[in-house]
Amino acid sequence: MPNAVKTYVRYVDAVSLRVGRFAMYLIFAIMGILLYSSISKTFFQPSLWTLEMAQFAMVAYYLLGGGYSMQLGSHVRMDLVYGAWSDKTKATADAVTVLFLIFYLGVLLYGGFSSTQYALKYGEKSYSSWAPYMAPIKIIMVFGIILMLLQAVAIFFKDLAKARGEDLGGGDLS
Repeated sequence: MPNAVKTYVRYVDAVSLRVGRFAMYLIFAIMGILLYSSISKTFFQPSLWTLEMAQFAMVAYYLLGGGYSMQLGSHVRMDLVYGAWSDKTKATADAVTVLFLIFYLGVLLYGGFSSTQYALKYGEKSYSSWAPYMAPIKIIMVFGIILMLLQAVAIFFKDLAKARGEDLGGGDLS
């Protein structure tokens, strides 16, 4: 593989690792928000913002951690015949199927950009009683989709290299 591809994979993996490890800790923010919600509903006046804020935090958790999950291979895979294949056959199949993922993420990114532009242009707010602006979470969503798209391309390069009998790394994530 060319040095540019190796450098791309190395940098995308590093960014996915750091953003993913940051996103892991968002679960504590979600837990804190939901704990506050439970306490406020029991002892004080219920807060309007807690449920929606927990949902926004969950979106950030899910989308910012997506590239890291892909990097670790933690995503769901149906293993009907896949497990019996050789490593090169698996890599070839993965290189082909990741192209569908790249297409899907491209379409998702297109819609995300469009939706974010709308939210910024018109000051879109949620239809809830709290009515927060939607632009910040949509920006985070687009950023997460971009990271997943970059990671999917890196995975394509890794699979392509593995199918050719080369190694682009990606083993040790510490």
